[in-house]
Amino acid sequence: MPRLPNRADDATFERRDAVFTRVVAVRTKPGKARELAKTIHAKILPILENQPGFVDEILLVSDTEPNQILSLSFWKSQQDAERYSHEQYPKINELISHLVESAPVPRTYNVDTFTSHNIPAGKPC
Repeated sequence: MPRLPNRADDATFERRDAVFTRVVAVRTKPGKARELAKTIHAKILPILENQPGFVDEILLVSDTEPNQILSLSFWKSQQDAERYSHEQYPKINELISHLVESAPVPRTYNVDTFTSHNIPAGKPC
């Protein structure tokens, strides 16, 4: 069963453990990035965690472009990510529509390599 290493692991994730990712760049309305991040944590992450094949979510908030957020969700397979995209993503867009400039457009990638360095959330490296 493929998975990404958790924070307790110090491991390298390689292509043989095939995982698929959806990358979504979001431009928020001015001053709404923190509110969007809180909404993702409180309302969207629970939806993701209940999806078949969901592995993990990473949310990046730009320190140079205050209204730019990058969301990376990791899935066991492309089919799992596509199922989420068709069944749940329209609902997600409704939840965030009042916070974003325009509807986010996801891009998809195969995860080639992932190395965990045990970086806690919200802490500079």
